[in-house]
Amino acid sequence: MPLVLCRSLFSSLAICLILVGTTCSQNDKSLSANDSLAVRAVLERYRTTWLANDENGVLSTFTKDAVLMPAHAGPPVEGLAEIKKYWWPKSATKTTITRFIQKFDEVSGNERLAYARGTSDVEWRSEDSGGTQNWQSGSSFLFLLKHQAGGTWRISHLIWDAGENKRLK
Repeated sequence: MPLVLCRSLFSSLAICLILVGTTCSQNDKSLSANDSLAVRAVLERYRTTWLANDENGVLSTFTKDAVLMPAHAGPPVEGLAEIKKYWWPKSATKTTITRFIQKFDEVSGNERLAYARGTSDVEWRSEDSGGTQNWQSGSSFLFLLKHQAGGTWRISHLIWDAGENKRLK
C-alpha cells in the first residue's frame, strides 16, 4: 500500500479513537456487561446476515446516518442508501459471502458509545456470464456503535483495511 494511503488510513483511525476516548471520558459509566453482550450480538448479527445473503439484515445493524470508511483509503460512504449502493450495486455480477470469521481483540465503551476492534477473514464467490470465481481476504476493523432509544445498539461507523484479495481455486 502506498505510504500516502497508509498515512491517510492511520490518520482516520487516530481521529476515530480520539473521538471514542473523548466521548468515553465524558461519561463515567463504563460499558455494562449486558451492553457488552448486546454490542457483540449486533456484530454477530452483522456477520451472520452477510452469510445468509440477507441485505436487509445487514443494513438493520446500522444507524440511518452510518458511515463506512472502506479499505485502501476509499472515499467515505455515508447513510444507508449509499451503503446499499456500495455493497449491492446494480450489476450482472452476483456476489455471495461464503465464509466470514471475526475475531475481537477489544470491545469497550460506555453507556452511549461502544467500539470493537479486531480482525476478520472473508471468502466470497462472484458469479457472472464469464463464470464463477472464489476469493478470500483478511482485514483489520474498527466498529463504532451508538446506543439507541429503547436500549438497542447500532453500528454508526465502520472502518477497515484489507490485504490483497486472493483468488481461490
